[in-house]
Amino acid sequence: MSLITAVQAISNILKSSLGPQGLDKMLVDNIGDVTITNDGATILKQLEVQHPAAKILVNLSELQDQEVGDGTTSVVLLASELLRRGNELIKMDIHPTTVICGYKLVMKESVKYIKEKLSERVSNLGKDVIINIAKTTLSSKFISYESDYFAKMVANAIQSVKIINESGKT
Repeated sequence: MSLITAVQAISNILKSSLGPQGLDKMLVDNIGDVTITNDGATILKQLEVQHPAAKILVNLSELQDQEVGDGTTSVVLLASELLRRGNELIKMDIHPTTVICGYKLVMKESVKYIKEKLSERVSNLGKDVIINIAKTTLSSKFISYESDYFAKMVANAIQSVKIINESGKT
């Protein structure tokens, strides 16, 4: 099995579970226990992946889950698409080093754009916005049934630790 085929197989398993309309997967382990989930990390942990490239995606998902706690499906789908498109460029006789340099440049510019154009200081946001952000984040977690309660708790915690300088600004 080729690298791209293995990566696409993992991607195809996860695609339908992405986003607010994502479908749940029913997983049955070797002793018959059933797990129903749309969490990418949980799905990938249940798979018996053999191919080295597919294992890298599973590890990527686990790392994302440990570091951020969310976005496991998105990070795997993004990585698999970058690999697929990189492979297409290499097939067009573009040297792999050039593809890697291009990806690094795009990453650098993307981070710059996000910081300059898409980021907002928490101090500029109202409590309602913070609550909605927290609810969105919590909606896919095991505490989703109490997302209103925990979202308000997060907003209160953020507002209680913000620092106000001498001119009254945060």
